[in-house]
Amino acid sequence: MAESTVKFVFPQPILVVDDDRLIRTVMEGNLRAAGYDVVSAATGKEALQIFRSGYFPIVMTDWIMPEMDGLELCRAIRSDDSGRYTYIILLTSQSSKNDIIAGLEAGADEYLVKPPHQNELLTRLKTARRIIELESALNRYAKEVATLTLVDPLTGVGNRRQMEERLPQEIKRAYRYGRSLTVIMGSIDWFKEIVVTHGHYTGDLVLKQCADSLAESIRKEIDWLARYGEEIFVMVLPETDAAGATILAKRLRFRIASLALTHNQEQFKVTASFGVVGFIPSAQKDGFTMQMLLDKADECLQLAITEGGNIIKAVQIT
Repeated sequence: MAESTVKFVFPQPILVVDDDRLIRTVMEGNLRAAGYDVVSAATGKEALQIFRSGYFPIVMTDWIMPEMDGLELCRAIRSDDSGRYTYIILLTSQSSKNDIIAGLEAGADEYLVKPPHQNELLTRLKTARRIIELESALNRYAKEVATLTLVDPLTGVGNRRQMEERLPQEIKRAYRYGRSLTVIMGSIDWFKEIVVTHGHYTGDLVLKQCADSLAESIRKEIDWLARYGEEIFVMVLPETDAAGATILAKRLRFRIASLALTHNQEQFKVTASFGVVGFIPSAQKDGFTMQMLLDKADECLQLAITEGGNIIKAVQIT
């Protein structure tokens, strides 16, 4: 029975740049035989256009070429702001130390003397893959850390920092497209009394269940939710006026009041109050800020609370 083999396949193509057609063809064949997909270019300018059209984590480029040489191509690739690292191997017949230093200073990661030996080439590519994989892992980790700094650890919704970063952008977008924007500020009624009566752990459960109910009620990928204070949440509803948001607030109020919460095997109920502020951009309201919007929502919320709670107060700013 024949022994089965699994061929290595690199997920993205390598960009090979050389004005010598024979060398280019030989390298393409060797790389494909080793499991790499290859896209080739005959000049630096052509290579730069190809590079900007997709993702090429590894670029192998000749040094001496017409129009744009390998050093110029290295510098152009390094000036790219895609956020993804590209490993550049410079192919050169110039082996003096000064030439090598010039290539590395231009942005190359590695160099090979032409024509490259097949085993040496594949070894260098393994190194390139390890560097790219490490860079990718570091980028993923950085994104995960950045995401965690914007999430409330108890409820899993956005935190105040996220709200303060996103809400000004939503206001700018509302101005740009002339569309409504509404904020709902909601507060769990008598939350401090709940904590005093049932304990902090139960208070955390109340916050988590209320946050889940709010998050489940808003439009995915359009509306968003953040925890603004201890028991206060803010929902941001793009392209929604105060009338539409008030309908949602009524549904939210009902959902919170319908939650079945338990402490020491005894069920208890909670309610919530809401302040709704709709914002319609206009020339007269140019310069409307996040703080102005939040202050107005807080005014409505406090009015609802002072009237006994479990109430919605709404206003439309035009």
